[in-house]
Amino acid sequence: MDRRAMLRATVLGAGAVALPFTAWSAAYGAPAQNAAGPYGGLQAADANGIQLPAGFTSSVVARSRRTVPGTSYTWHDAPDGGAVFPNGSGWVYVSNSEVAAGAGGASRLVFNSSGAVVGASRILSGTNSNCAGGKTPWNTWLSCEEVSLGRVFETYPLGGTAVARPAMGRFKHEAAAADPVRRVVYLTEDETDGKFYRFVPATWGDLSAGTLQVFRAGTGTSGTFTWATVPDPDGSPTPTRQQVSGAKTFNGGEGCHYADDTVWFTTKGDNRVWQVNLAAGTYELAYDDNLVNPGTAPLTGVDNITGSTAGDLYVAEDGGNMEICMITPDDKISVFLRITGQSGSEITGPAFTPAGDRLYFSSQRGTTGSSSGGITYCVTGPFRR
Repeated sequence: MDRRAMLRATVLGAGAVALPFTAWSAAYGAPAQNAAGPYGGLQAADANGIQLPAGFTSSVVARSRRTVPGTSYTWHDAPDGGAVFPNGSGWVYVSNSEVAAGAGGASRLVFNSSGAVVGASRILSGTNSNCAGGKTPWNTWLSCEEVSLGRVFETYPLGGTAVARPAMGRFKHEAAAADPVRRVVYLTEDETDGKFYRFVPATWGDLSAGTLQVFRAGTGTSGTFTWATVPDPDGSPTPTRQQVSGAKTFNGGEGCHYADDTVWFTTKGDNRVWQVNLAAGTYELAYDDNLVNPGTAPLTGVDNITGSTAGDLYVAEDGGNMEICMITPDDKISVFLRITGQSGSEITGPAFTPAGDRLYFSSQRGTTGSSSGGITYCVTGPFRR
């Protein structure tokens, strides 16, 4: 039994007895270590410059400043965070545009049941540096501004008008992940002294009002934690990250993903993936590039993160070797894909279709190294489900 399954079994088992942290710590393994990937090694780069395991194929679905094939819509610059939403027999892929000076926002691609694009449109405009975000259980997309006093915008990929959600705090937002069990939304902050937050809506499904709280813990890489209310979510004149004594600092919060009573988030400043065990009230490292053995750490420049229906984590690199790496539930890490010839870019927006058989993502600056060169891809193949 892997440690995530063991954790759930222990917490939910006989009497749901809470162990002291020293016992939990002894039960945990080390952060993820190098291993052969479940799909085998990478093949030679395909026509799109992507190296994939045998049986997987890639396609280009959109390019910045070009008309999306099958539509009249021009795809946005600097595609970043993304998510997939069910839409009848098809689905919608949403992508942020990380452009400043009021030129940011988000767009959508509409697919039919066979995976062909049948529509594309803007769902958010006039915002700043929309980096990552998160999907809600009621099928809205939270598009986050990565600027000082940035806002969260709730957008409607299936139809509706986007609206700002200031109660979720004004800070340098990065990603969001909804937890339907505790009825909260987790939020990362892209600052060197950033914090990890959760927003507790007054009414689940309505993000117009609620309480912003910050993660409090010691200075170590594992331990127990609590939540404390942020007195002034507006973040002015005192930034939210400086308002609560004992709030734990994280170096450059990036992607965030929730599943099975666990939330994972990444920190780019120290190339780590953090794992918060919500049922147990503990946290630890799921990955640290300084603690990988044997051999060289495969994952650097950690950024966006998502998960598959099999419980595998997929972590995209901002730079590094332009890879998406896999962390399996038994804490093994390997390279799933590599984009070649695009060293001036970063991989963004990984997201699976509801069926788990397609993975969408973007190269934010493509082969040109410019925000106008973004490319959005789809990979299909025998994903574990």
